[in-house]
Amino acid sequence: MKIKSNIAISDSGLLFNPGSGESYSVNPTGAEIIRMIRENKTDHEIRDYFLAHYQTDTSTFEKDFHDFVQLLKQQLILDLSDESTT
Repeated sequence: MKIKSNIAISDSGLLFNPGSGESYSVNPTGAEIIRMIRENKTDHEIRDYFLAHYQTDTSTFEKDFHDFVQLLKQQLILDLSDESTT
């Protein structure tokens, strides 16, 4: 999973997709997940980080993470060209 290379992301969590002209604002947690995706962290590395640093459990994190990733896919933020179908 990768963020498309043309997506601009500010430190404050503002995303801009020049392909669609759309901009989005994410909360600090979303910005942290996006930063980790940009750093090529795996889903498991992201999960382990959040479980160690936040008060959440595996099932809650996995549901919320899946929902967030689906949102990124719907808004065409993620580059899915190298992913197998899920």
